Amino acid sequence: MRVCLISPPYSSAVKSAIGTTSPPLGLAYLASVLRREHEVRIIDANILDYSLEDVRRELKTFHPDIVGITSVTPSIPRAFDTARIAKEVNENCTVVMGGPHVTFLPEESMRECRYIDVIVRGEGENTTEELVNTIEKNGSLRKVKGITFRDGARIVSTEPRPFIKNIDDIPFPSRDLLPIYKYKAYGIAYTTMLTSRGCPFGCSFCASSRLFGKFWRGRSAGNVLEEIRMIRDEYKIRNIEFIDDTFTLDKRRVEEICDGIIRERLDVSWGASSRVDGITERLAEKMKKAGCWIIYLGIESGCQKILDEIGKRITLDQVRKAVNAIKKAGIQVLGSFIIGFPGETVEMIEKTIRFAKRLNLDWAQFSILTPYPGTPLFEYAVKNNLLLTRDWSKYTATQPILKLKDVTEEQLKRLFRKAYLSFYLKPKKVWEWIRNRQFVLLKNAINLAIDYLRGKV
Repeated sequence: MRVCLISPPYSSAVKSAIGTTSPPLGLAYLASVLRREHEVRIIDANILDYSLEDVRRELKTFHPDIVGITSVTPSIPRAFDTARIAKEVNENCTVVMGGPHVTFLPEESMRECRYIDVIVRGEGENTTEELVNTIEKNGSLRKVKGITFRDGARIVSTEPRPFIKNIDDIPFPSRDLLPIYKYKAYGIAYTTMLTSRGCPFGCSFCASSRLFGKFWRGRSAGNVLEEIRMIRDEYKIRNIEFIDDTFTLDKRRVEEICDGIIRERLDVSWGASSRVDGITERLAEKMKKAGCWIIYLGIESGCQKILDEIGKRITLDQVRKAVNAIKKAGIQVLGSFIIGFPGETVEMIEKTIRFAKRLNLDWAQFSILTPYPGTPLFEYAVKNNLLLTRDWSKYTATQPILKLKDVTEEQLKRLFRKAYLSFYLKPKKVWEWIRNRQFVLLKNAINLAIDYLRGKV
């Protein structure tokens, strides 16, 4: 069968900020499973700057039997539009949709978009392979675990599919089906890798533990090193971003990966994410020797009360120690913060901003709390009628979505802007940009400050 996998056209906040998007790794994994028996094509409309009409043209050319569409919450309206176009091109094609949003709101999504035939819930490789083979043989969809589908006027959900126990068994993603050299950050080609799935922590604002399970599943060091070698040798790419929720959860595995990179002189530059309690000075030093240049820390708040309430299970002292350990090793640090939690006050948010500025961070990312479907906070917000909107296109982590008792929407927007401006326009940061000749970053920051003072942002 002909299968076309699509990441729909959507201008994300990340693309607006740095001018690029990451490869749709999930689709590339699905392609590797499906192409063993089927003809597969991937359309990453984002990186190609495609419009919906460009997608229509490509579908007319390829004429697929099955169209698979992935989407996160803010891009779901464009995913629905893509599904409509697929049916307009070929009303007999089967439209399948996957991703976190439809995983947690399958029936609502199918009611919102009548062009969707099937939804794949959760981890997609085994489910999608069985689904495509079942469609090809005109088999019963009721026997396929992990899907939601239309049966006449009814919407039917089958039982959940168990998670893949040994993720070494999943073939490497089909990067050859992507415009691999278009993925560049500041002119440097890079790609992404996923070396583990699952999260045992269950923070209230995150759906990862529900999407991929509470049981953490890590690929073996040997399997990870094999993919790094492939990326370096076949694609000549030496910049990698590990997109695991917590790359450092198993410190011994991280050391084995680092030892392999050093031993084989793979000469790659990479970044990864960690919890603050997953970093030690020894581990940071080993990561630096293996080519790690940046570590992303999910700090979230500078208020211990908020950290406790959201189930983060870290302390502010652990944050300081982790940042110091990373900086001591010579690695850059990006700290991620969220403002606008239930029960948060203006003073608490101001405290977070001050905390971010006092830490020895190279970069800071601030987000407005967005209760995405699948998170405990979404369920709490729905139960207590706290959602300001269900317009999914606004769920970008840059707009207020939640009604707060002690902070108005305008106050939250202003604090969000203040967080960025006060962090990136502090004298130390400006001097650092001048010293490193990062004039584009400095120009963007100054323009943002001017717009802010004029009331444009």
